[in-house]
Amino acid sequence: MNDVVVGPVNLAARVDDALAVQALAFGLSEDEIAVRRHIVLRHLLNPGACAYGATTPEGRLVGFVYGMPNDRTHWWSTVVEPYLRATGTEDWLDDSFVITELHVHPDHQGRGIGRELITTITDAAEQPRSILSAIDTESPARGLYRALGYTDLARRVLFPSAPKPYAVMGAPLPLRRR
Repeated sequence: MNDVVVGPVNLAARVDDALAVQALAFGLSEDEIAVRRHIVLRHLLNPGACAYGATTPEGRLVGFVYGMPNDRTHWWSTVVEPYLRATGTEDWLDDSFVITELHVHPDHQGRGIGRELITTITDAAEQPRSILSAIDTESPARGLYRALGYTDLARRVLFPSAPKPYAVMGAPLPLRRR
């Protein structure tokens, strides 16, 4: 991780910095960034929502994670629920902490920053388990989640307007350490 420090971050105040990281990590257009800005700010108003950032000594945000206790009435839950019901894992929507977004600047990937971000936020969660969605392809992110104890709950999950299918993954907390 070198000199990057992970700690709580006021994501509402740094939303543009965070979305710049997400745009590079995820390949977002300006229009997608504008839409996501409103979504992030709305998410942060949910009870129990929290965020952590990875910052350089100069204060540059190079990674972030945020999440909240899952609520079945949230859009994400309503989309994934039928897929989880089909695999008999629908109960994961209850008493879970959802990782809403986790992104690390491409120049800083592969250094353990994503691992520290996700373990830090889930260590602070009061729920006994965590859920998330990730693009349903073999990727470094999916490898990290598996190493931390996440398993596939449902695959080929389709989100409206998302061009690629996702996997929904869940893990008991605390997450597995190396």
